[in-house]
Amino acid sequence: MNYISIQDIDSLSKWVKSALKIKKNPLKNQDLGKNKTLGMLFFNPSLRTRLSTQKAAINLGMNVMVMNFTNEGWTLEFEDGAIMNSGASEHIKEAAEVVSQYCDIIAIRAFAGLVDKEKDYAETVISGFLKHATVPIVNMESAVRHPMQSLADAITMEEYKTKHKPKVVLSWAPHPKALPQAVANSFVEMMQMQKDMDFVITHPEGYELSPEITKDCKIEYDQNKAFENADFVYVKNWSNFNDYGKVTNIDPNWTVTAEKMALTNNGKFMHCLPVRRNVIVTDEVIDSENSIVIQQANNRTYSAQLVLQKILKKM
Repeated sequence: MNYISIQDIDSLSKWVKSALKIKKNPLKNQDLGKNKTLGMLFFNPSLRTRLSTQKAAINLGMNVMVMNFTNEGWTLEFEDGAIMNSGASEHIKEAAEVVSQYCDIIAIRAFAGLVDKEKDYAETVISGFLKHATVPIVNMESAVRHPMQSLADAITMEEYKTKHKPKVVLSWAPHPKALPQAVANSFVEMMQMQKDMDFVITHPEGYELSPEITKDCKIEYDQNKAFENADFVYVKNWSNFNDYGKVTNIDPNWTVTAEKMALTNNGKFMHCLPVRRNVIVTDEVIDSENSIVIQQANNRTYSAQLVLQKILKKM
């Protein structure tokens, strides 16, 4: 069993219920991972992802090994048939098989390069490990998806929803740097699995996500209109998809303010973190009682623990 996409979940509602049970008693299965090792490979920096996944593994009694390819290890080559006479020192074929001998599960984090859209959407790093590793692979965020985050988001919304069919808004917000589309993509895919929620995506014209991801989702270019009567407002920047990896809009009018949140149905503010204050969202909003970003971050442990637990039970 691998966990690469939120679509690997057979029943989101059942998974969410299971995660909430784990949250009530996180040490119940602390012997499940005894004598098992989780190898965590980071090709990009992390705070919540590393610590929450490591905590989840510890809760299950696993040993954990962490390697940062940003400043440790060899540069990897992922192309089949490559003539390795330049930067890369080791091929994914050997690396994945070797790591598989040391670990029972491999968890990987690798961001989009935001230069070559086809390469990013081919998921070069994750695909390489899936092809050559001999143990289960867990996606801790890839070029295109962040399924650990979207599962945690589903858990959080289940905890805080107050009516049967809440309205959920995914809103773009400005950012000085080009950011990956992974969080937004996985949130959209997660919301498409929700049968009891209304969902709207809002962003400036030209900032559409991949049509293969959004499919028939409702898109509203007027942010204020989208916010009306919303029960949850999930805010995230993503770089331009068509003019790939570029920042073509930094309009501060898309920053989430208290005035905009006043349009909602006492809506909860959500963000995956880290967040640039007073660029993405004002202090007044993120520090308010309706901000549940810290609770979201806490649920990252239980989304990771559920994934690891399900994989361990299949071993």
